[in-house]
Amino acid sequence: MANKKSNTSTPNRKPVSAKKSNSKKKKHKRPVLRFIAQAAAVLFLLGCLFFILVFLGVLGPVPSKAQLQQINNPLASEVYSADGKILGRYYVENRSYASFDEISPNVIQALIATEDSRFYEHRGIDEVALARVFVKSILMHQSSSGGGSTISQQIAKNLFPRVNYGPLSMPINKLRESIIAYRLERIYSKEEVLALYLNTVSFAENIFGIEVAAERFFSKPPSKLDVHEAAVLVGMLKANNYYNPRTHPERALGRRNVVIDQMVKAEYLSDEKAALYKEKPLGVKYRLISYNQGPAPYFLEKLRPELMDWCEDNYNENGEPYNLYTDGLKITTTIDYNLQYYAQQSVKEYMKDLQKVFDNHWKSRDLFKENPAVLKSAIQNKNTSGSDYSEELKKYNTKINTTLFTWDGLKEANISRLDSLKHYLKLLNAGFIAIDPQQAELKAWVGGIDYRFFKYDHVTSPRQTGSTFKPFVYLAALEEDIEADTYFINQLKVYKEYNDWTPRNSHDAYGGYYSMKGALSRSLNTVSVEVLLEAGIDETIEIAEDLGISADLPDYPSLALGVASISLKEIVEAYAGIVNDGKPVKTHYLTEIADKNGKVLETFEYELAQDPVVSSENCRAVINMMEAVVDEGTGKGIRTIYNIPGDFAGKTGTTQNNSDGWFIGITPHLVTGCWVGADDPRVHFRSTTYGQGAYMALPIVGKFFHKTYNDRKFAQLKNSSFAEPNEELLAMLSEPDYREVLDIEKRDFNLASIFGKKETETELKKGEKRTVPESKEKGQIWKKIKSIFKKK
Repeated sequence: MANKKSNTSTPNRKPVSAKKSNSKKKKHKRPVLRFIAQAAAVLFLLGCLFFILVFLGVLGPVPSKAQLQQINNPLASEVYSADGKILGRYYVENRSYASFDEISPNVIQALIATEDSRFYEHRGIDEVALARVFVKSILMHQSSSGGGSTISQQIAKNLFPRVNYGPLSMPINKLRESIIAYRLERIYSKEEVLALYLNTVSFAENIFGIEVAAERFFSKPPSKLDVHEAAVLVGMLKANNYYNPRTHPERALGRRNVVIDQMVKAEYLSDEKAALYKEKPLGVKYRLISYNQGPAPYFLEKLRPELMDWCEDNYNENGEPYNLYTDGLKITTTIDYNLQYYAQQSVKEYMKDLQKVFDNHWKSRDLFKENPAVLKSAIQNKNTSGSDYSEELKKYNTKINTTLFTWDGLKEANISRLDSLKHYLKLLNAGFIAIDPQQAELKAWVGGIDYRFFKYDHVTSPRQTGSTFKPFVYLAALEEDIEADTYFINQLKVYKEYNDWTPRNSHDAYGGYYSMKGALSRSLNTVSVEVLLEAGIDETIEIAEDLGISADLPDYPSLALGVASISLKEIVEAYAGIVNDGKPVKTHYLTEIADKNGKVLETFEYELAQDPVVSSENCRAVINMMEAVVDEGTGKGIRTIYNIPGDFAGKTGTTQNNSDGWFIGITPHLVTGCWVGADDPRVHFRSTTYGQGAYMALPIVGKFFHKTYNDRKFAQLKNSSFAEPNEELLAMLSEPDYREVLDIEKRDFNLASIFGKKETETELKKGEKRTVPESKEKGQIWKKIKSIFKKK
């Protein structure tokens, strides 16, 4: 009974031991939960402390809103042509700025689709993307899950580089970037954030920003980028050198197509259009513009000191002098981009061919054995240690690894310093310049064959001018009232009063009588000296100086043959003065400087010469003479080889030993000049066949005008005409260039002295004498008396 009661009274009661067991489990759970809660609280507090430390900049500077509002990246200052194209940059980092409106929507869409698909849905931190990264990348180890950084966070990383904090580097830097990103999006609009990113991100080849990248790889502004081009540049951001379309086209193509697929996924493109774009080739049109390379590196170096001076005298909004390399100045010049391009292209095309001729010319002979002084002086000029030549020469036998400039591309070589020196000494160089004579504006400037290897600017360096000086002699003769139809005998003559000096013609042909026009067109030295002496050496020097030549001009008859060393720039400016009806031309090239936002800081204005220093009629007469140079004289290759149409005048020049070749090419609205030679005048062709200006320099001018005249932009230039001299002067210039003998009224005369005899013997017909008309003689005497009192 008792047992029954016991069983029925506690049918559901657990054993005492079970109760004790459950109570123990609860007691065990409570401390664990308490520990977890406490740990979470501690972690939260630590996290808050950690956040506060990062936020306050204790663990590294975090820019304030005010600082972010004045983000100041070093921006390259850009030099523009008159028609708004970039000629080059001055920079610490090759970085430029493009506003949102100047960037193609194709770039924006490709960027968002690839880098931050939820860009318009977050405020700098994408929590959804972070959760995806945590689950897929960290927990599930899926490498293709994508990144969690927003475009704004990437800007923060670009602008404020990460700092190494050891094991805490990643969390500190990530938190810091998130704070900056959040602040950025509270300051800037979404469009401004996109522009900021595209202007700060780095692309391949150490360039920054979409504008420089678009220019470098596609030769166009970012506003003109098509879908497939935008996809190439955006694709490069994943690993810019790895996906460089120039060096790794196959990788770049594959990455481009991935970006296009992302644009389809983001619904920016249809499948059909995406397929069409993926079929297109890369379409890279590479153009390198930097300080050392680009359309006008020598001109940029010419301009740089003037810009540096301007920066020192002008102050930015912070009261500091402008910095040419970091303040993003926009500098506009008078250079015409197309003319500059044609000039540089013409120099490179012809100099490559001419160098082959030169190398072949010396192939069987050792230039440096025939003229050892060339090598010796080159080594001594580089000697800074003060050691003697033999000791210094030993150092040049050491082999070095070097990069050599060649016309077939840069070549890596392991050669001695001596062989490297010989290589560069044998290279011919060139200078070219083009000027608008009426506006005195510089239009093209090429100082050498490659600025990276040859810093010396051959536009500004003085060299002997040869026969390119002769037009000033003939202009002086006209100014001294020697009539344009005066004939001069072409004879080999010894000038006893000048140390028995005997000028010779380049072709050694003599005889007959030449008009000034005929003598200039054939570049006769014998006649040019006589014209100089008749016009007066001092008078000729004065005219050359009045037209802008500042070089030292020797008071000697050889002046007529171009022994004076004058820069290409000066002699072309002097020719431009002749085309400008006798008004001197001082070239200018800087027109405007603006800040990085396009605000004009200064506009440069120049006063043009209004008063002629020589007669406009006589200038037109000399141009008429120089037209004969290209129509039938030493410069006729302009017509026969390069088929340059229309009004064209010019003058060739060749110096002694063929060291310098010159050609000045003139049209009514463009005056050009070219010099060719080696840096050392002792390095030259051995024969005038190759060493004359008509062979060395004229082809570059010919190529330049051929390219220019085939450009529709310059149709008006091609169709312009020279102003003709008056009828009387034109009639004189129309007389025959050459006479075997002279009629009595056309005989030339030479006065022995100011008050010499009235009769002067000249070989006209054998044994014949001529009497100078009294009126003519009095006029000549009076001119010579007046010249004594001319101001110098």
